[in-house]
Amino acid sequence: MTRLLSVVILAGAVALASLGDVASAAAQSSGLPLPRFVSLRSDQVNMRSGPGVRYPVDWVYLRRNLPVEVIAEFDTWRKIRDAEGAEGWVHQSMLAGRRTVQVITNRAPLRRTADELGAPAALVEAGVVGRLVQCPTGSVFCRVEINGVQGWLKREEFWGVYKAEFVE
Repeated sequence: MTRLLSVVILAGAVALASLGDVASAAAQSSGLPLPRFVSLRSDQVNMRSGPGVRYPVDWVYLRRNLPVEVIAEFDTWRKIRDAEGAEGWVHQSMLAGRRTVQVITNRAPLRRTADELGAPAALVEAGVVGRLVQCPTGSVFCRVEINGVQGWLKREEFWGVYKAEFVE
């Protein structure tokens, strides 16, 4: 009986220790707000089904600077969502804080000014990725840079910024 009790106590201690490791890993998050937008740092980024290299790779991104949304954190792993809604885990080293956007409207006008009547500097195809420069408070437009050309896109024409988010 004493031996059985010792085994049960030992098993309980091991279980508590592993729970402590999980809690410790979760507590070691970045401290940055969730959710938040970031971009892919590399031309090849593996998205896994769970937070670790032992989880299978579900998807491989082949596009540096693609905007993704961090929706959860576990230790050095970040759960992300892309513009199409796919979710999975990537290592934090594969993400950059640089803000980018992905155009979601076909032939979106990149305007010279932040208004509906602004003359287009270019027409941008869906899927094009650019750098987020500025989103003024209360404006439906954000300033972006695409292939060296700066202009204004309506928030509804791209993915990578929240509806009322201010970016300076």
